[in-house]
Amino acid sequence: MMWQKYFIGVLCAGTSVAACAQGELTVSWREKAPYYYLDNGVAKGFMLDRARQVFAAAGVPARFVNEPQKRIWANFAHGLPNYCSISWYRLPEREAVAQYSVAVHTDQPHAILAVPAVAARIKAHGNLKSLLADKSLTLAVIDGVSYGPGLDPLIAASENRIMRRTVETAAMFRMVALGRADYLFVDREDWNHLRQRIPELKPLVLIDFPDMPPGLKRYFVCSRDVPAETMERLNRAIAGVGARR
Repeated sequence: MMWQKYFIGVLCAGTSVAACAQGELTVSWREKAPYYYLDNGVAKGFMLDRARQVFAAAGVPARFVNEPQKRIWANFAHGLPNYCSISWYRLPEREAVAQYSVAVHTDQPHAILAVPAVAARIKAHGNLKSLLADKSLTLAVIDGVSYGPGLDPLIAASENRIMRRTVETAAMFRMVALGRADYLFVDREDWNHLRQRIPELKPLVLIDFPDMPPGLKRYFVCSRDVPAETMERLNRAIAGVGARR
């Protein structure tokens, strides 16, 4: 099909014909410090480093590219060939368009990050159901991001006012710090990284809830045309290299 030829041409651009013929994969990652991020134009992050190690150990040629989350999943939905992406939760709508590796990382449970002025009101709620039923609070949600199958339906049914924005994590943290919303659900890795680098975030209060869903596993995902033998090589490499954190 013409679109397949077009995508293959895009993937092979700047790459030798031999490398492309051998099955070089385009491996995308989104901006999410400290997992993967750009620091003065240099790609960094513990998960990006681990992914590079896994693909190298598996002997799978890979070209790593930074792309927005919505574009990544549009690529999978449109059947972009020879395509993978790193560190995603397992969700039914994603499994419909991509194949998953074995788990490469397990998150810590989410926490709540709150504006100091409302921290006491948030702590007064005994559980998440009560918190999300509070119509006086505003919850910040990053549009297009999954908070996992435990939190996503709770957020969807929430009676909080919802401030939904298509922004990177750091920008949403700043919005909450400025008082545009009362709280958000936070990945602890994100918080531990960003609070050391963005001074205006320091007043925010981290709050734990006893009924927060457990931390989720993250996986590499690949387009369905990637051979089973390649996926098996990646799985073996993850067991030897990637399952350490």
